[in-house]
Parts: sequence; structure tokens; C-alpha cells
Amino acid sequence: MMESAVRDLGRLDGPVLCFGGPYSNAQATEALLVEARTRGIPPDRVICTGDVVAYGGDPQACVDLVRNAGIQMVMGNCEESLGFNADDCNCGFEKDSDCAAWSADWFTHAASVLDGDALAWMRCLPRQLRFFLAGRKIAVIHGGDQNISDYVFASTPDVAKAVILDRLDADAVIGGHSGLPFTQVLGPRLWHNAGAIGMPANDGTPRGWYSILTGSDDGIDITLHGLVYDHHAAALAIRAVTPGLPYAQTLEDGLWPNMAVLPETEHGLQGLALEPPPVHWPNRLTVAAE
Repeated sequence: MMESAVRDLGRLDGPVLCFGGPYSNAQATEALLVEARTRGIPPDRVICTGDVVAYGGDPQACVDLVRNAGIQMVMGNCEESLGFNADDCNCGFEKDSDCAAWSADWFTHAASVLDGDALAWMRCLPRQLRFFLAGRKIAVIHGGDQNISDYVFASTPDVAKAVILDRLDADAVIGGHSGLPFTQVLGPRLWHNAGAIGMPANDGTPRGWYSILTGSDDGIDITLHGLVYDHHAAALAIRAVTPGLPYAQTLEDGLWPNMAVLPETEHGLQGLALEPPPVHWPNRLTVAAE
């Protein structure tokens, strides 16, 4: 039986931990789940923006870790493609590009090792999560609201983000897919991407990224955190199953092997170590008074 396209989590009280892109990186996924437990954040307040399976060496182990943890998750394009037996990952790569060619290898490997239960779970994932935090309506999607593989970056025009916020009738969107963390306050609304844990953010460090949203009477505080894990072991896992791909090197040097999907602004930031500041998103009364 198929799940609803939208899953309503209701009102969440207490900090919410968000992350994206485990990408078949079991070491990063396990480290993230340990981080949530260490911070005392229960599974019902841990949210993944999709793509549990992708570039890394341990697709089944990653799925098992996420499923057994009982966290909340939206369907990514990789779950959609694998779950419904598509021919490719539908990542949004240009045809005949290096990324398209490389994705054929890891997608074929993932499809060959995932069991039937994992694929059935992927098919039943919601395409959107909704919840309230500190009185704000928040929607969680993977890429865009109409195209699961849309890339939304910090440099994506505000008006494009506003159109999606309008269609979703949301105060905030938490998105994924792009792999780069950022937070933008757009007037009274907000767009946030927690980044990915399974691949670095092209900043020359091996860190993955996740975020914590904490609500209070005067708004929501958003902090981005680098995830340190055993990236050497994760690189070895890639080399064991897809030795011809460049992603093991990416885990080690923190640089993407191809930047074709990046806009000019993000392209120019390669190799600059991220130090994202905390962001305070004030409540409506505060915004109205300014």
C-alpha cells in the first residue's frame, strides 16, 4: 500500500536535527545518528531530506541504518528511481556528462545489492513532510516541489524560492538535493538546506553537514554543524565496489570531481572551508514590528 505524498508530523517541541544525502556512506550515517543520540534528539525530531543511497559503497547498510533508527524522511530522486525500477538516478545531470556516466556505475551497483524490503520502503516514502515549530509552518522537500530533481542553491533567485513557498503555503522550506548547506531569511519566510552528510560540501574539507533548528518564543535559531567521521573507511568502501569512480578521492580531499551542476557563484567557492554563522529567524510579531 502506497503512503500519502504528504506526511504531517504535527507540532514538534524541542530541537529538530536535519540532514540530507547519506549517499550510501554508512560511516557518515552512523556518525550522524550517534550525534543525534548524544544531543538527546529523539528519532521523531530527526529529519532526512532524501537520497540515502547514491555515490558511496554501502547502499544496503545505509538503508538499514536509517530504517532501524526510525527517523523521519522524504523521498529523494534516488529513492524514487530505485524504488520504481527506473533506468537511472534522475539526479538532473546533463546527458553525456561525466556525472551522468559515473552515476550509471553507482546506480547499477546499488540496484544490484538492495533487497526487496529496501525497495518497498523507498516506494512508500512521502514526497513532503509538514510540521509546526515555534508556530511556523515548515515544509520539507527533496529538490523542488514539482520536480524532485530541481537544484536550489543559495544563489538561486529569491523569487524562485518564493514561488515554491507560495505553492506549498509554507513559512519555510527545508530542502535537499544540492548538497550544499545554506540558510536564507526571505522577509518573513525562510529557505534552508542542511547540506549532505555522505559527501563533503566542495569546501576542501572532508566534513559532511547537518543542522539543528531550535524554536523559542521569539523565533527559530538555525545552526549548521560540520560532521566529522571516518571518511577514510568510507573511501575504502567505495574503492572496494566502484574503484573507477572519483568519489573516494572526494571524501578525502573535500573537492567535487565535477561542478557542472553548480551556478557561477557556488562554482567560485570551491575549496573555501565553510564557516556558516548561526541564523535567527524572528517570529511574525518581531518581523511586523521592524
